[in-house]
Amino acid sequence: MDSGGAAAEVVYSCGYFRLYKDGRAERTRAACHTAPAGFDAETGVTSKDVVIDAATGVAARLYLPSVQVAATAKLPVLVFYHGGYFVVGSPFHPLFHRYVNSLAAAARVVAVSVRYRLAPEHPLPAAYDDSWAALGWVASGADPWLTDHGDLGRVFLSGVSAGANIAHNMAVAAGVGGLRAGTPPRVQGVILLHPSFASEQKTEEEDEASWRANKDRWAVIFPGANGGLDDPRINPMAAGAPSLAKLAGERLLVSTASVDPRAPRGRAYCDAVRASGWRGELECFESEGEHGFFVPEHGSREAAKLMDRVADFLAGY
Repeated sequence: MDSGGAAAEVVYSCGYFRLYKDGRAERTRAACHTAPAGFDAETGVTSKDVVIDAATGVAARLYLPSVQVAATAKLPVLVFYHGGYFVVGSPFHPLFHRYVNSLAAAARVVAVSVRYRLAPEHPLPAAYDDSWAALGWVASGADPWLTDHGDLGRVFLSGVSAGANIAHNMAVAAGVGGLRAGTPPRVQGVILLHPSFASEQKTEEEDEASWRANKDRWAVIFPGANGGLDDPRINPMAAGAPSLAKLAGERLLVSTASVDPRAPRGRAYCDAVRASGWRGELECFESEGEHGFFVPEHGSREAAKLMDRVADFLAGY
């Protein structure tokens, strides 16, 4: 490889990784940190790791609230997809582990945080395929925590950033084809936290540099995308995309942030859902802050407000 040639060109760089034009990624050590599963004394939540598909490496970390909570009644099941540009992150990263731990306690849900394969080593649509396989695994009640403590008639999908993009796509797939024919599992609601959407055409509200960087990154992590950034998986409003009226669930919460360059897309998504004729209940909520702030700034005033909103949504208020 010619380290001084075009192959060494950096097409996307942030505080967590560098992505090169030839499809290589250099991840920082901090991006690869992990936290063990187990009992969390602060929240009373217990977590454990499970393998969903040994062949592909799809796995998950399951979270169960305190014994007293879990023993009172069947709890909603939350399937959560972590963020990280599709390039970094995992359920085992300390920040995502802390967030889902706290969410399971606050919302009183059995949570399943999915580990999907990362690009560019595993280009998209691998993450989508893995996420759908994990959702099917949940719907099958493959783990005792799901069957003994979870209510598979109340499944919720959620994620942050790239994970919110995945959650949207899982909601579309579940709305079009269902989870498992002839079985009770049902998606009741969807929570998109600072979703990552884009298109080939930059909007007036979007920052040029951010839009261009995301376009370059997408080309590397999903070289087979249909129409580049107009692939329906990153642009839900693209021509030929499945109708948003088909989204699974009766309720949808879309969260954006005031100084997030992705916020205009999140707001446009809300408008598009309203215009689609979707018959569910839509909530759009904007926080003061930057993209995904509530994960690293856990416990801050704005993060607590958003956590309360998500917990209330999951409780059905």
